[in-house]
Amino acid sequence: MLAAMTESSTPEEKPQHRGRKERRPPKPATPERLHKAALHYLERYSSSTENLRRVLGRRIDRSARLHGTDRSEAATWVDGIVDKLTALGLLDDGRYAEGRALSLHRRGASLRKISGMLRQKGLDDDRIETALHTLKEEMPAPDLAAAIRLARRRRLGPWRDPARRGDRRDRDLAALARAGFAYDLAQKVIDADDPEQLEEGLADAADEMIR
Repeated sequence: MLAAMTESSTPEEKPQHRGRKERRPPKPATPERLHKAALHYLERYSSSTENLRRVLGRRIDRSARLHGTDRSEAATWVDGIVDKLTALGLLDDGRYAEGRALSLHRRGASLRKISGMLRQKGLDDDRIETALHTLKEEMPAPDLAAAIRLARRRRLGPWRDPARRGDRRDRDLAALARAGFAYDLAQKVIDADDPEQLEEGLADAADEMIR
């Protein structure tokens, strides 16, 4: 009897789910929710028109799978949202292209890589060309300046330990080539005697721009 009492007094084991919240499925897409999502995205990131369309398009696809949202109708909602945000100045492909090009250049991206990355964001050739032209007007020898920045950041070529430069030369050249720089420019940066020599080359290019 004691055994029976002990057994009956033992509480039933229950699954332990404390601390784990079940994720609620996303709500169906509506014009209001998509507009709110677009504003939230633009608060966090700069964006091209086409890139924002892709972001909202992914929400629509998810809503179509889960809630049967009509993709064609939702596409017209996106058109309206894009038109409104453009009118408000929150979307501007020309401004985005120039700002993005400058940001990438400061991180050491070549003009060729910048062009490719802007194209991935859905920008057309005219806006890409304008952005690169603006960069060339503002920056002396933009590819040389970018290659120097990349080499400095990654400690390539003249920024390496002198004892290891010879062994690492081919790898350093390949790193700049993968970043979109021409071989002769990569060679100029990697084989420079010291960083000061490269900075002098940039200064000379700046002087040429002024003349």
